Parts: sequence; structure tokens; C-alpha cells
Amino acid sequence: MPVKWVLYWQPNQGSTVSTQILNEAAQCVESINGVKEGRWKAALNYYKPMLRDQSTHPDLPRDFLGISLADQPTKYYFLIRSQRLVVEADASIRLIMEKLQSYKSKVSIYFDGFQYLLGDFRLRVGRVVPVHSETIRGIVMEVEYLPISSMEKARKVMEEFVEIWHEALSKTSLSGRFVNIELNFGEFGLADNYTPQHTGVQYAIVMAHMIATVQPAARG
Repeated sequence: MPVKWVLYWQPNQGSTVSTQILNEAAQCVESINGVKEGRWKAALNYYKPMLRDQSTHPDLPRDFLGISLADQPTKYYFLIRSQRLVVEADASIRLIMEKLQSYKSKVSIYFDGFQYLLGDFRLRVGRVVPVHSETIRGIVMEVEYLPISSMEKARKVMEEFVEIWHEALSKTSLSGRFVNIELNFGEFGLADNYTPQHTGVQYAIVMAHMIATVQPAARG
């Protein structure tokens, strides 16, 4: 599977996130000859156990994340942060969980936008929005390098591409930059060869950073 980096938009001090950033970023991709391929969507759910007394089931996780990815529609990914564990399941697991009523989704967030092909790269740029709301919580960008599945081998090319991307963005009126978080995937039992589980971990960590650091605009 091709290597991906999931970056998030970090506004400059005093700035907020809005649809203007998403629109200008999309125009920027097209200005460097990115070809629009269509829409994409991913989703993240924060689950808590439906128990009256957690102490009676100390072996159960207190919470975990569930992630659906645009390019893996038949799969669903669970991330238990406290145990540094990421697991792939069939997408039907969500219906099973609803019927069992063992865990309930407390927060649901979706990512949606457009994807572009740019030479050997595929870019997905999208907004981060809570379900049943139009208030933008952030902007994310997936950078996918299609020829290589080794994270270490792809690193230099990815770094160079992100530099070119930031140079193109610097010519816009945007106040901020896309940030890549350096992760130790080995902590989650993941190797150098890229998998969808790597993507799931990145979305989970990126979401945590955005909630902690990014101030949303009043309305998207």
C-alpha cells in the first residue's frame, strides 16, 4: 500500500479555521497541476462503554476510536490509545456493536473534501466537521506517494513534496501551515511497510492535536 502522511492545518496565532482555507488550498493544488479526481470522505467515532459501573469490568477499555477510511470502504479500524493497539475489522462490526449495545459513540466527526492526482502523488484535502454540525473543526490533507510502500524509503521524497507544497501555499493569503506529526508507529506494533492501520493511527493523533490546538471559526 502506498505511503501516506496525514497533515493538519495549524493557523497562525490569533487565526481560526474556515472554508476559505479549504477553498484556497484546493485552488493551490490545481495551480500546481493537480487533477481533481472527485470527492472523498472519512469518519471518526469516539466510543465509551455502556456500563453502570466500569469497575465491574476493569478489563474493558474506558474508551477507543473507530475510524472509516475513504479507500477502505469494507473495513473499519479501532484504536485503543491506552494500550497502543490498532485493529482492522469488517465494516459490519458497527452494526454488531449497535445491536449488542456494549459501546456507544459519544462523538462523531467526519472528514470530507476533494482528491487530486499530481504526478506520483495523490492529495486529499478536506474539512473536519462534527456530525449534525456545519462548524469546521479543522482542515486535513492526505499526501500519498503512490510508487512506494516503505515509510523510510519514501521519507525524503515526501519531505521534498511538502516543502514544494508549502512554497506554493506561501503565495496565497493564508495565515498558517500544514503540520506533519512525527509518529513512532512501532509503539502500535506497526512495521515500516505501510498499511491502512498506519492511516488510522495518523487520523487519531491528528484529531487529538486539532482539538487541543486549533480554534474553530464561529461558523464554517
